[in-house]
This record gives sequence, structure tokens and C-alpha cells, in this order.
Amino acid sequence: MTPDEQFAQLNLSLPPAPAPLGVYKPFLIVGNLCYVSGHGPLQNDKTLIKGRIGADMNMEDGKLAAQQVGLTILATLQHNLGSFNKIKRVIKVLGMVNCTGDFEKHPYVINGCSELFAKVWGEDNGVGVRSAVGMGSLPDNIPVEIEAIFELA
Repeated sequence: MTPDEQFAQLNLSLPPAPAPLGVYKPFLIVGNLCYVSGHGPLQNDKTLIKGRIGADMNMEDGKLAAQQVGLTILATLQHNLGSFNKIKRVIKVLGMVNCTGDFEKHPYVINGCSELFAKVWGEDNGVGVRSAVGMGSLPDNIPVEIEAIFELA
């Protein structure tokens, strides 16, 4: 199955592709690489999931927020490329987790996004290199921000 068909089978909906909230491009192609700026957990009603993991939400809620960030990144890809089939593979994911100082499960939270990408592009092409790090705060008190690099087909 193609990535578009894989996504359709998930029965998930994409939020609207977000507009930049500062002086940056949310999406940029250089050569055969597609760079996606840091995205937050934008919901279908255009509101953000908010909260700090370890204080306002638990790690399961954080993982769901990371999946929502993944959906937001997919919305940007679809808006700019028209199809997930134009992506050959995930190269890199950087996940930032807004959490308390004693929280230690950053990779578990970012798996919410990584597992989504693996379902869309498959275990080989949907999983790239990754970093998952904790932050003392993130813009608008969002729990997760993720940026990614993709190889174009």
C-alpha cells in the first residue's frame, strides 16, 4: 500500500496546516530533503493541547499530544506536497518535551509521533534517527514540539 493508503486506513483526521507564528518557514525543500519546522499539537478546532508533562498531564497524555504533533506535521506535508507518497522516508525527528525536572520518559512521549510515521511509511522508511529531549518550557505551554527532516521520493 502507498503512504496515502496507509494513512487512510488509520481513520485519523488531520488538523489544518498551521500558519507560522513568527519569522520562519514551516516547510522548506532543499535538494531532495524536506525540512519541517517545529510543530505543536494543533487540534482540528485550531486550538493547541496545553500542559506540562509531570505537572498538568501524565506521560500517556503526552504521547497522545506527540501523536497530534505528528498529525500536524502530516497536515503541513499534505498542504505543501499534496500527497504523503511524495515522501520516500523519514530522515530525522527532534522531539522536545515540556516537562518537570524529574520526568525521564522523553523517548516514550515522542514515540507518539514516531509510531504514527512508522504506520504511514512503514517500519523501514517511517523510522529515522531521532532525539527526544526535555525542556523547561515550550511556546504557549504546549507539552510537545517536534521538527522533522524527510527525503523526497
